[in-house]
Amino acid sequence: MRRTIVFVFTLLLGFFNPSVQADNPAASKATAAAQKQTIPQRGTLYRVTYRGNTSYLFGTVHVGKTAFYPLEPEVTRAFSAARKLVIEVDVRNTEAMRQAVMRHGLYPAGQTINQHLSADASAQLRQALRRYGTPFESIARMKPWMVANLLLVQEMARQGFPSEQGIELHFLSLAEKQKKTVQELETADYQLSLFDSMNDAEQEEYLVENLTELANGAAMQKALDLITAWQSADAKALDAALLEMQKGENASDRFLQKVLLDQRNPAMAQQVEALLRTDKTSFVAVGALHLLGAKGVPGLLQQRGYTVQKLY
Repeated sequence: MRRTIVFVFTLLLGFFNPSVQADNPAASKATAAAQKQTIPQRGTLYRVTYRGNTSYLFGTVHVGKTAFYPLEPEVTRAFSAARKLVIEVDVRNTEAMRQAVMRHGLYPAGQTINQHLSADASAQLRQALRRYGTPFESIARMKPWMVANLLLVQEMARQGFPSEQGIELHFLSLAEKQKKTVQELETADYQLSLFDSMNDAEQEEYLVENLTELANGAAMQKALDLITAWQSADAKALDAALLEMQKGENASDRFLQKVLLDQRNPAMAQQVEALLRTDKTSFVAVGALHLLGAKGVPGLLQQRGYTVQKLY
């Protein structure tokens, strides 16, 4: 489940309106003081500098709820100062998403998921679909990795964390209002191709593991643990979550670490390098796990000689 939180796509919600008490200085100060006390730090925020240029790196989760907003004032100030928003994928490009799903998430016409699953895995899938009230016909041509992620997203929404309230879409909305340039680090086609790189056996293992954890509640517990750590900017808990995944021996944890993190982080760091050489100020919002550890984007940039400061 953690991998879905980190890599699934998202939306927005409102933010604090500082003009409410604008004509009452005393009230404004009281409001600011209350805001400082009540708004928790969320995620993790870094500042990377190079020859007078600055790139802020903010770790997100790709789902959300109204209680996530407003974000920490330090984050909103960094975002406002930036001339460009940089995200993993611009999810507003629905046509690119559709084409990527068609190319990587569906079997060719005439093939169904049953033809690629063992009898036991197929039976477990049908049981899960009945539990979610999802007709088999609606997922018949989907590949196992896509079905697994779809059910994970549905469960997150049922638990009060819909992807349409996620952090990236919040930033995209703000970028549109503030007329900021938006740049992608990756494409939808590339991201979905990573899941499609699993062979049939790996995809079945990925599906069965997720179905099992959805059924016994382990998936949601892991998800809630990570979200709780993100909501309180609990660096130790976030690092512990990463360490647990690195030690994991199942297909999902191996895929997350080797493909979704180790394979992508160096390319992300390289693109941040390019931003630092060309852009005065940029704000980069990516899944929080990309920013953790020696192999995270900030760690890689520091190893390459850039000045990296963890703001919180």
